[in-house]
Amino acid sequence: MTAERHSQAAEEKAVSRGQSEVNRKLKYISLAVLVVQNASLILSIRYVRTLPGDRFFATSAVVMAEVLKVLTCLLIILLQKRCNVKQTLLFLVDSIVFQYKDTLKLAVPSLIYTLQNNLQYIAISNLPAATFQVTYQLKILTTALFSVLMLRKSLSRVQWVSLLLLFAGVAIVQVQQEGKKEASVSDSSNQNYTVGLVAVVISCLSSGFAGVYFEKILKGSSASVWVRNVQLGIFGTALGMLGLWWNDGAAIAERGFLFGYTDMVWCVIFNQAFGGLLVAVVVKYADNILKGFATSFSIIVSTVMSIYLFGFHVDLLFTAGAGLVIGAVYMYSLPKAAGGSSSSSSSSSSSSSSALPRTAAGAEMEAFLPKAQGGVLSPPPTVHVTV
Repeated sequence: MTAERHSQAAEEKAVSRGQSEVNRKLKYISLAVLVVQNASLILSIRYVRTLPGDRFFATSAVVMAEVLKVLTCLLIILLQKRCNVKQTLLFLVDSIVFQYKDTLKLAVPSLIYTLQNNLQYIAISNLPAATFQVTYQLKILTTALFSVLMLRKSLSRVQWVSLLLLFAGVAIVQVQQEGKKEASVSDSSNQNYTVGLVAVVISCLSSGFAGVYFEKILKGSSASVWVRNVQLGIFGTALGMLGLWWNDGAAIAERGFLFGYTDMVWCVIFNQAFGGLLVAVVVKYADNILKGFATSFSIIVSTVMSIYLFGFHVDLLFTAGAGLVIGAVYMYSLPKAAGGSSSSSSSSSSSSSSALPRTAAGAEMEAFLPKAQGGVLSPPPTVHVTV
């Protein structure tokens, strides 16, 4: 009996070690995916929007990404139903049509996400990729503030300090860019730094509000992430088409929906549509520290690549500002100190979050990932509660 117990214990330890090794590898894979998706999307959008020649319509790219995302989610749902078309259709009708009240709840965040995706094209078209990447981290600040105001959540002292450092770092980068604004405008007459800055600030505000609002209205929901993305995509496609007609209707009627599309433009659209879904799959293997590190590393990657791709000049002031932002992002993602009331509050928060299909697994992801992903449903940003 004793020998059998020892043998069983040894087997359990071996299995545990193997599982731990697999989890460790998955974390590193998750880190790589987060960094590559985060940096490549911004760099590729900047690249295609600054190429000489005819520009594609950003509004059409947003709509195309929404359509591809919906089709992908529908395919995943069909595979989950073992390719039973009838069962899939009945399931979708029940989830989307019969439960229309649940579907209508997504109209507001979908509207905001569609606006946000269009604003990001405007921002990246007018700002250097590295500057956008740093400035866009303000969404962590807006997310935290909306969580405090709308969800009555509290922040730890370390988080408040990190938010102050974040704001200071972004401000330093803007001061540094202000001195180069006139030269930049003279070099590229079709770029407007002020327009880009306003667009990214509004995008950060909308990102924070949409994520917190989404968390607030969907607590207790049991729908799967794929159904949620289909619901969001339906609204996103309709609203995107409305924005397309309003902003570029006459030009698209004359030149066509796919005007200016190149292989690189299609890569950007596929990155938007599928990149966000891919991140949604791998993010459950990444803890907060890893996500914070991924964001920080992606800022460095974007900056280095911007030097080679766009001739971006990094000086001491930009380095100082970006360094503060990177440090603030990492500080904000650090785990809270263990404590009685704190831990009970955290467990309460996590148990309530677990009721959500998507809001549970990685609730802070929205604060660390770019939202220019064709309206892909990311977990709404959640601020850790501390007492």
